[in-house]
Parts: sequence; structure tokens; C-alpha cells
Amino acid sequence: MEHYFSKKPTSALKTKDVVFSFHNHALHFLCASGVFSSQKIDFATQLLLEHAQLTHKQDVLDIGCGMGVIGISIKKAFSESTVVMTDVNERALEIAKRNALKNTVSVEILGSNLYEQLSGRTFDVIISNPPHHAGRELVYALIEQAPKHLNARGTLQIVAQHNKGGAMLEKKMKDVFGNVEVLVKKAGFRVYCSVYCSLS
Repeated sequence: MEHYFSKKPTSALKTKDVVFSFHNHALHFLCASGVFSSQKIDFATQLLLEHAQLTHKQDVLDIGCGMGVIGISIKKAFSESTVVMTDVNERALEIAKRNALKNTVSVEILGSNLYEQLSGRTFDVIISNPPHHAGRELVYALIEQAPKHLNARGTLQIVAQHNKGGAMLEKKMKDVFGNVEVLVKKAGFRVYCSVYCSLS
């Protein structure tokens, strides 16, 4: 069975244009079959963006970027930040590139399975609406490997349905980082945030 986290989707490409507002910017996105949220901007992504802890001039990693809503929206609203977006899905990467052009933002888009292509690179924010259907172990790896890709006081911010795996992710973030905060609870979803407290 093909999923949106397949590397090479084989389903027929069908696209749909949607409009999304973030920080008073009207953004235009192309949704596509074979890519997560193929018909609209999903609720969890919107909730994450609305409540994420973000400031100007940050280095941001949008991991598992899909069509690029999170990274592109952040770059549009916080233009002085640098944004890197990654996904394993080749169709998602192509759609994300088209969406970056559509919204006139300059972002770096990489094909990468989690942090595979990011050796030695660190960020102030790692943000994700992770692919829960890819399995808990993959999302655990996203959390476990995050600290070595974060600057001191950097944050990992993710969204999940609390009663459908989110509670376990919250616990994992607490175990890995020693801290976790719930930024918002709404309609069964929560946005979790952990701060990397470097020992160096």
C-alpha cells in the first residue's frame, strides 16, 4: 500500500490550489495526490503554526515538510530566518519547490530520511507534523536524534493527537530532553515543545 511517506509515489498526480493565511500573509499552496494533506491544509499543521514559538533570525528545520506549508509559512512571516525543509517523498519535494516559488520565498529543500543529509548541521528550531502512520519508531528516532541537530536552547516542536500516540511522544520528548511543555490543547491535538539544554 502506498503512503505519503513513500519515496516514489506512483499514483496519478492530481493537484488542487488552496489559500492559507499566516501572520497576515495570504499564501497559495498546491496540494497533490501522494503527498500528505492532498486536499487542504490539515488542522494539525495549522495548529502547530499558530502556536509555535518562533522569532526572527532563527535557523529553522521543517522535517517531513510534505508540500511545504510549515517551512514556507515561517519564511514568509519571519523573512530574516533561514529555513531548511526535508522529506523522503520525492513528489513532496517537487511540490514544495513549486510552492516556494509560488510564494516567492527562498528556502533550502533537501531529500532526506530524517536527519540523514544533515550531518553536522544545527538549528534553533526543529518543527514537524510528523508522519505518525509511518510508525512510532520513526517518530521516536526524529525525537531521539534531534538534540545533536539543535543549538543550545534550541527547541523541538511537534504536533500530535494526544490519545492516538501523542501521549507516548510527549513522554519520549521528556525522556530525551528532560523537559516538555504543551503549548496548546485543541480538538484532541496538542503541540509539544522541548528545549535543548546543552551541557557544553
